[in-house]
Amino acid sequence: MYKVFFNDRAVFLTDDFSKNFQTKYGLFFKYKEKEDLEEIIEIYSKITRINSLIIFHYNIEELQESFLSCFIRIDAAGGLVKNKKGEYLFIYRRGKWDLPKGKVDKNESYQAAAVREVQEETGLRNIELRKPLMSTYHTYPFKKGIALKKTFWFEMEFNGNETPIPQTTEDIEEVRWFKPDELEVPMSNTYGLIKDIFIYLGLFVEK
Repeated sequence: MYKVFFNDRAVFLTDDFSKNFQTKYGLFFKYKEKEDLEEIIEIYSKITRINSLIIFHYNIEELQESFLSCFIRIDAAGGLVKNKKGEYLFIYRRGKWDLPKGKVDKNESYQAAAVREVQEETGLRNIELRKPLMSTYHTYPFKKGIALKKTFWFEMEFNGNETPIPQTTEDIEEVRWFKPDELEVPMSNTYGLIKDIFIYLGLFVEK
């Protein structure tokens, strides 16, 4: 199953209708062809009272390929950074707590892009990439269409002593470390996909 965020609402792509019908609430749609898919995406984008759209097709790979073709594709990479004290690094941008991330440059690896973006957005240099974590998908208005950004997330470790410096040219107002027992603060004012990462990794339990 694939999950794509539209702000804090979600679209699920699945090949298991019965399981999702029993466990999820929202609008259910059986995929037939791309034209219908484009129309249901447009409807879902406008009717914000519906929090979930579950799209079903027996061939999940075919559904995913057709779904992705409805958007402008953008690849990004970012990091979940932990320091020697066990604290997690967040940036504060445009009124929300977020994790450092950014677009992958041409001919750049996801790993290199993730480290570069963390360094640029936080001012920290002693960043060591540990392992890949997961990928997330989210959409946003872009030019005359809608972009779908796939972000590759990596676990990182900070072993330096320098003070974080927010990249103000990217609208970042603050860079802050949070202890594990302080995560309720950023989680109460972040994006759904960021909260999903912490829940998926078992780092945060939503109350």
